[in-house]
Amino acid sequence: MATEVGRRQGVLVAVGALVCSAVLLYLGTGPAPIPALTWLAPLPLLWLAPRVSARVTLAVAFTAALAGTGNSWAYFLGSDSVPLLMVPVLILCLSLLLMLAVGLFRAMMVRHRPLPAACAAPAVWVGGLYLMSLASPVGVMGTLATTQGDLPVLLQTAAVTGWWGVEFLVLLVPAAVAAVLAPGIATAARLRTGLAAALVLVAALGYGVLRQPDSTEARWRVAAIAQTANKWATESTDPAGAELQRSYVDQIAALPDGVGLVVLPEAVFMVDEANTEALLGPFRQAAEAKGADVAVGALVRSAQGSKYNAVLGVPADGGPPAVYRKWHVGVSPNTLSGDELAQLPGGVGLQNCGDVNFPSPSREYALAGTGLVAVPGDDEDVDGWQHSRTAVLRGVENGMAMAWAATDGRTMISDGWGRVLAEDTTGGKPFAVAIADVPGGVGPTFYSEWGDWFAWLCLAMALAGTAFAVRRTSAPQA
Repeated sequence: MATEVGRRQGVLVAVGALVCSAVLLYLGTGPAPIPALTWLAPLPLLWLAPRVSARVTLAVAFTAALAGTGNSWAYFLGSDSVPLLMVPVLILCLSLLLMLAVGLFRAMMVRHRPLPAACAAPAVWVGGLYLMSLASPVGVMGTLATTQGDLPVLLQTAAVTGWWGVEFLVLLVPAAVAAVLAPGIATAARLRTGLAAALVLVAALGYGVLRQPDSTEARWRVAAIAQTANKWATESTDPAGAELQRSYVDQIAALPDGVGLVVLPEAVFMVDEANTEALLGPFRQAAEAKGADVAVGALVRSAQGSKYNAVLGVPADGGPPAVYRKWHVGVSPNTLSGDELAQLPGGVGLQNCGDVNFPSPSREYALAGTGLVAVPGDDEDVDGWQHSRTAVLRGVENGMAMAWAATDGRTMISDGWGRVLAEDTTGGKPFAVAIADVPGGVGPTFYSEWGDWFAWLCLAMALAGTAFAVRRTSAPQA
């Protein structure tokens, strides 16, 4: 009877942990996360792991992760940027990855290795996520690090480790708490684990505080403009295209004096390569009149029948446009990708929407000395905040300000320290307009110079931890 009661209690505890983590993951991740809950979401799973069998641990972790991703199912299935066949693969991989992280944590804990266990879980997660990012045609966004996009003190870690370090921290803390609370662990080991995790977190936050700028003297005044009624690639020669062009030109003319850069959304217009100047003519006049460079997103058809997704930078001095071709076009059919940087005369870089899901070209811009990047985007209604914070993270990684204008009607301007200086959504208005005085960039960071070294370190830690667990499992018993 006692055994039956114990079994029932064990089932209830496992189900409780599953439900708690699933709910916390659902609320703490996805397109509209509650950042504080992100830190708590893995804790019930990690707390449960050393108290139940390996089979139960893996099943509960996988199921909780799968349910937690439910906050993004509708977005994935309705997204134009995520291929439909990739949706189940993405969801499955994320669920398996969390399962493996919790599983290795348990393997370390049953061997009474709380500190390695606390490090192993985030190492598996970060290493696996990094490999996924290398294989994915749409890169990576919407991760644990992205949920912390409005906490610039925490984000400074990315200047050294890339956003992988932020990702690691968000999982390290609950893993360390679970390790300290696990049964059968010596007091000294608990203290070492708790102290080590606390020191890492304090060091990261302390670095974030120290890295905040001493001066906020503005170098640029920037405006980002997005219209609610934007559609993908309106034909520039159609009446609708002409009206859209007039609307944006009027918005540029109405900006306050001193604005030196204006950013419009991605692929606002469709234009034949031979007619590019006809499209840009009115923007050129507006740029010269306002004294501001203008970044226009356009899908350009070449004479050969292919197309490329471009940012056309119209300089205020009347010079020829700077043309940036999107580097990462995903699975867009018949769309040519680019591989070159493009800058306006003042040194402002041009980039395009989904390019921020990848380390490049942001790193290349930083190494070229770029302090501000104009990023036209084409977000969907549900992921505007999430994607704009991906741009913020890329900016912190490389010490650059980011000016974001997206067709969902969200505009955002951040500086090289990850502070959102201005943000606007249409909210029923015809246009969202964000204007900010932006300080000079930080300059190339440690991450800019050394790239994804921390992700590789996490892969090495994960492999070492797995090898240790497997060796101990297969070792003969005395």
